Amino acid sequence: MLSRSIIYLSNSDIEKRKRFKANHCSLLLKVFYCPSQLEVQYLYDYAATSTEIGLNANPIVNFSGVVGTDVLSLGTNVSFDTNLGTFSKCNAGLSFTYNNGLVTSFNLNNKGDTLSTSYYCALSRVNDTAVGMEMTHSCSTNEDTFTIGIKHQLNELSTVKASLNSFGKVTTLFQLEWSPNSLFALSGEIDTKAVNKGGKYGLAVDLKL
Repeated sequence: MLSRSIIYLSNSDIEKRKRFKANHCSLLLKVFYCPSQLEVQYLYDYAATSTEIGLNANPIVNFSGVVGTDVLSLGTNVSFDTNLGTFSKCNAGLSFTYNNGLVTSFNLNNKGDTLSTSYYCALSRVNDTAVGMEMTHSCSTNEDTFTIGIKHQLNELSTVKASLNSFGKVTTLFQLEWSPNSLFALSGEIDTKAVNKGGKYGLAVDLKL
Protein backbone atom coordinates (compact mmCIF):
# COMPACT_ATOMS: atom_id res chain seq x y z
CA MET A 1 0.00 0.00 0.00
CA LEU A 2 1.40 3.36 -0.97
CA SER A 3 1.28 5.55 2.11
CA ARG A 4 3.28 8.62 1.10
CA SER A 5 4.86 10.20 -1.97
CA ILE A 6 6.93 13.39 -1.65
CA ILE A 7 8.78 15.34 -4.35
CA TYR A 8 11.37 18.03 -3.55
CA LEU A 9 12.70 20.47 -6.15
CA SER A 10 15.74 22.54 -5.21
CA ASN A 11 18.57 23.89 -7.37
CA SER A 12 17.95 21.39 -10.17
CA ASP A 13 18.08 18.52 -7.66
CA ILE A 14 15.12 16.19 -7.47
CA GLU A 15 14.41 13.87 -4.59
CA LYS A 16 11.45 11.55 -4.86
CA ARG A 17 10.47 9.28 -2.00
CA LYS A 18 7.92 6.53 -1.97
CA ARG A 19 7.21 4.43 1.08
CA PHE A 20 5.48 1.07 0.85
CA LYS A 21 4.22 -0.97 3.79
CA ALA A 22 3.18 -4.62 3.68
CA ASN A 23 3.31 -7.39 6.27
CA HIS A 24 4.97 -5.08 8.83
CA CYS A 25 7.83 -4.36 6.40
CA SER A 26 8.54 -0.97 4.89
CA LEU A 27 10.25 0.03 1.66
CA LEU A 28 11.61 3.51 1.07
CA LEU A 29 12.62 4.53 -2.44
CA LYS A 30 14.79 7.62 -2.97
CA VAL A 31 15.85 9.06 -6.30
CA PHE A 32 18.44 11.87 -6.41
CA TYR A 33 19.08 13.64 -9.69
CA CYS A 34 21.41 16.43 -10.73
CA PRO A 35 23.07 17.29 -14.06
CA SER A 36 26.20 15.29 -13.20
CA GLN A 37 24.82 12.10 -11.66
CA LEU A 38 21.79 9.96 -10.84
CA GLU A 39 21.41 7.97 -7.62
CA VAL A 40 18.72 5.48 -6.64
CA GLN A 41 18.38 4.14 -3.09
CA TYR A 42 16.19 1.34 -1.76
CA LEU A 43 15.83 1.19 2.02
CA TYR A 44 14.19 -1.82 3.67
CA ASP A 45 13.85 -2.86 7.30
CA TYR A 46 16.80 -5.26 7.10
CA ALA A 47 18.48 -4.29 3.84
CA ALA A 48 19.52 -1.26 1.82
CA THR A 49 21.03 -0.66 -1.61
CA SER A 50 22.37 2.39 -3.40
CA THR A 51 23.22 2.69 -7.10
CA GLU A 52 24.95 5.77 -8.50
CA ILE A 53 25.83 6.50 -12.12
CA GLY A 54 27.57 9.48 -13.65
CA LEU A 55 25.76 11.27 -16.44
CA ASN A 56 28.63 11.53 -18.92
CA ALA A 57 30.01 9.69 -21.94
CA ASN A 58 31.99 7.12 -19.91
CA PRO A 59 30.29 6.92 -16.54
CA ILE A 60 31.44 5.10 -13.44
CA VAL A 61 28.73 2.98 -11.85
CA ASN A 62 28.86 2.64 -8.05
CA PHE A 63 26.82 0.08 -6.14
CA SER A 64 26.69 -0.49 -2.40
CA GLY A 65 24.42 -2.71 -0.36
CA VAL A 66 23.99 -4.02 3.14
CA VAL A 67 21.75 -6.67 4.67
CA GLY A 68 21.41 -7.76 8.27
CA THR A 69 20.11 -6.95 11.73
CA ASP A 70 21.37 -5.14 14.82
CA VAL A 71 23.54 -8.20 15.56
CA LEU A 72 24.83 -9.39 12.19
CA SER A 73 25.29 -7.43 8.95
CA LEU A 74 26.91 -8.07 5.57
CA GLY A 75 27.77 -5.36 3.06
CA THR A 76 29.56 -4.71 -0.21
CA ASN A 77 30.74 -1.74 -2.26
CA VAL A 78 31.75 -2.03 -5.93
CA SER A 79 32.58 0.45 -8.70
CA PHE A 80 32.61 -0.33 -12.42
CA ASP A 81 34.45 1.82 -14.96
CA THR A 82 32.50 1.63 -18.22
CA ASN A 83 35.37 3.21 -20.15
CA LEU A 84 37.92 0.56 -19.16
CA GLY A 85 35.38 -2.22 -18.72
CA THR A 86 36.84 -3.19 -15.33
CA PHE A 87 35.94 -2.98 -11.66
CA SER A 88 37.90 -0.14 -10.07
CA LYS A 89 36.66 -0.97 -6.56
CA CYS A 90 35.40 -4.13 -4.92
CA ASN A 91 35.01 -4.30 -1.13
CA ALA A 92 33.03 -6.55 1.21
CA GLY A 93 32.53 -6.66 4.96
CA LEU A 94 30.92 -8.70 7.74
CA SER A 95 30.11 -7.28 11.18
CA PHE A 96 28.98 -8.79 14.51
CA THR A 97 27.59 -6.66 17.34
CA TYR A 98 27.21 -8.02 20.87
CA ASN A 99 25.05 -6.76 23.73
CA ASN A 100 28.08 -5.88 25.87
CA GLY A 101 29.21 -3.21 23.40
CA LEU A 102 31.71 -5.37 21.51
CA VAL A 103 31.76 -5.04 17.71
CA THR A 104 33.78 -7.40 15.51
CA SER A 105 34.18 -6.89 11.78
CA PHE A 106 35.94 -8.63 8.91
CA ASN A 107 36.67 -6.74 5.67
CA LEU A 108 38.03 -7.64 2.25
CA ASN A 109 39.18 -4.51 0.38
CA ASN A 110 41.17 -3.43 -2.68
CA LYS A 111 39.64 -6.14 -4.88
CA GLY A 112 40.69 -8.87 -2.48
CA ASP A 113 44.24 -7.65 -1.86
CA THR A 114 43.71 -6.37 1.69
CA LEU A 115 42.18 -8.42 4.49
CA SER A 116 41.43 -6.74 7.81
CA THR A 117 39.72 -7.59 11.06
CA SER A 118 38.82 -5.12 13.79
CA TYR A 119 37.48 -5.16 17.34
CA TYR A 120 35.71 -2.30 19.07
CA CYS A 121 34.65 -2.43 22.70
CA ALA A 122 32.79 0.23 24.67
CA LEU A 123 34.30 0.37 28.16
CA SER A 124 31.99 3.02 29.60
CA ARG A 125 28.80 4.48 28.20
CA VAL A 126 28.83 7.34 30.73
CA ASN A 127 31.88 9.13 29.29
CA ASP A 128 31.92 7.30 25.92
CA THR A 129 35.19 5.49 26.55
CA ALA A 130 36.11 2.78 24.06
CA VAL A 131 39.10 0.82 22.82
CA GLY A 132 39.66 -0.59 19.36
CA MET A 133 42.11 -2.87 17.57
CA GLU A 134 42.67 -3.57 13.88
CA MET A 135 44.84 -6.10 12.08
CA THR A 136 45.45 -5.72 8.34
CA HIS A 137 47.20 -8.05 5.90
CA SER A 138 48.24 -7.08 2.37
CA CYS A 139 48.42 -10.05 0.01
CA SER A 140 50.49 -8.24 -2.64
CA THR A 141 53.23 -7.10 -0.25
CA ASN A 142 52.74 -9.82 2.40
CA GLU A 143 52.78 -7.04 5.00
CA ASP A 144 50.89 -7.04 8.29
CA THR A 145 49.82 -3.97 10.24
CA PHE A 146 48.46 -3.88 13.77
CA THR A 147 46.80 -0.77 15.22
CA ILE A 148 45.34 -0.09 18.66
CA GLY A 149 43.37 2.99 19.61
CA ILE A 150 41.37 4.51 22.43
CA LYS A 151 38.67 7.16 22.67
CA HIS A 152 37.55 9.08 25.75
CA GLN A 153 34.97 11.83 26.17
CA LEU A 154 36.29 14.47 28.56
CA ASN A 155 32.93 16.22 28.86
CA GLU A 156 29.83 16.85 26.81
CA LEU A 157 31.75 19.01 24.34
CA SER A 158 35.25 17.55 24.01
CA THR A 159 36.69 14.17 23.03
CA VAL A 160 40.25 12.84 22.76
CA LYS A 161 41.47 9.97 20.60
CA ALA A 162 44.86 8.26 20.29
CA SER A 163 46.25 5.36 18.28
CA LEU A 164 49.52 3.43 17.85
CA ASN A 165 50.38 1.06 15.00
CA SER A 166 53.02 -1.63 14.59
CA PHE A 167 55.25 0.75 12.59
CA GLY A 168 55.62 3.00 15.62
CA LYS A 169 53.39 5.84 14.44
CA VAL A 170 51.38 7.61 17.13
CA THR A 171 48.40 9.78 16.24
CA THR A 172 46.30 11.95 18.54
CA LEU A 173 43.15 13.97 18.07
CA PHE A 174 41.39 16.53 20.23
CA GLN A 175 37.89 17.47 19.14
CA LEU A 176 35.71 20.23 20.56
CA GLU A 177 32.10 20.57 19.46
CA TRP A 178 30.66 23.62 21.19
CA SER A 179 27.45 23.50 19.16
CA PRO A 180 25.75 21.02 16.81
CA ASN A 181 27.03 23.01 13.83
CA SER A 182 30.47 24.09 15.09
CA LEU A 183 33.52 21.86 15.40
CA PHE A 184 37.18 22.43 16.27
CA ALA A 185 39.78 19.67 15.87
CA LEU A 186 43.51 19.51 16.59
CA SER A 187 45.51 16.48 15.43
CA GLY A 188 49.10 15.30 15.55
CA GLU A 189 51.23 12.42 14.28
CA ILE A 190 54.75 11.34 15.15
CA ASP A 191 56.97 8.44 14.15
CA THR A 192 58.56 7.02 17.29
CA LYS A 193 61.28 5.41 15.17
CA ALA A 194 62.26 8.78 13.69
CA VAL A 195 61.54 11.34 16.39
CA ASN A 196 64.33 13.61 15.10
CA LYS A 197 62.33 14.23 11.91
CA GLY A 198 59.59 15.91 13.90
CA GLY A 199 55.89 15.31 13.60
CA LYS A 200 52.85 16.35 11.64
CA TYR A 201 50.17 18.62 13.04
CA GLY A 202 46.77 19.65 11.78
CA LEU A 203 44.06 22.12 12.67
CA ALA A 204 40.47 22.09 11.43
CA VAL A 205 37.52 24.37 12.11
CA ASP A 206 34.04 23.64 10.80
CA LEU A 207 31.42 26.37 11.17
CA LYS A 208 27.90 26.01 9.85
CA LEU A 209 25.63 29.01 10.21
